[in-house]
Amino acid sequence: MSESAAARGPVIILVEPQMGENIGMAARAMANFGLAEMRIVNPRDGWPNEKAEAASAGALHMLSGARVFGTVEEAVADLNVVFATTARERGQQKRVFGADGAMAETVAQAAAGAGVGVLFGRERTGLDNDAVALADAIITFPVNPAHASLNLAQAVLLVGYEWFKASGGGLPFSAGERPVPATREAVLSFFDYLEGELDAVGFFMPPEKRSIMVRNLRNIFHRLTMTDQDVRTLRGAVVALVQGRRGGRNLPRKGRAGEDGE
Repeated sequence: MSESAAARGPVIILVEPQMGENIGMAARAMANFGLAEMRIVNPRDGWPNEKAEAASAGALHMLSGARVFGTVEEAVADLNVVFATTARERGQQKRVFGADGAMAETVAQAAAGAGVGVLFGRERTGLDNDAVALADAIITFPVNPAHASLNLAQAVLLVGYEWFKASGGGLPFSAGERPVPATREAVLSFFDYLEGELDAVGFFMPPEKRSIMVRNLRNIFHRLTMTDQDVRTLRGAVVALVQGRRGGRNLPRKGRAGEDGE
């Protein structure tokens, strides 16, 4: 395995997969997180597989580049570090990682030029003990012990997701920069108007608790870190409620919610 291939993540090795659909979905999961190489050991239904192609959701390049081996030993022969995925303890005294820890280790090993592979077992029974014995360490997942079995593609996806994060992959987008908060003048003007209208309908009762109620109300809005547009929209909404209560039909243009600066 070349250093450039190692930098693209661990080799995903499917050991005796039973269903083409699962191979295809595993290829899709690999493509989602930038994993580059799939190896298949003795697939039950032969290779290539039309059902795998149909289930890959367009990740045909993963399938066309997949290499098929007759044994696990052949599939891992050129690798330096091998992980085995399993849901149960095998009594082999190997180091045990979660997918996150294993992929952090993979990034470090790949940076040093090592080829890393991850073994995934059959859908029904997982890896046998002989296959696990070929691995340096185990990857397992924190799942409900009453229902610990993962679908093959799900397991590949979890490993791929953790590798992508560990190798520096980030969210595809963010909320962007928050607009500048409204000026204190605008916020206090809104408070004065709102509190005046609430006084008019007797909201602040009993009167001796008015100052506490005002403070609590203001703190609600302060936690929003309102922009000027937020303040205008909220003020317009209150104006609409007040005018509607008073029977007003034609609201002043500046009093209509959301019109200022929208």
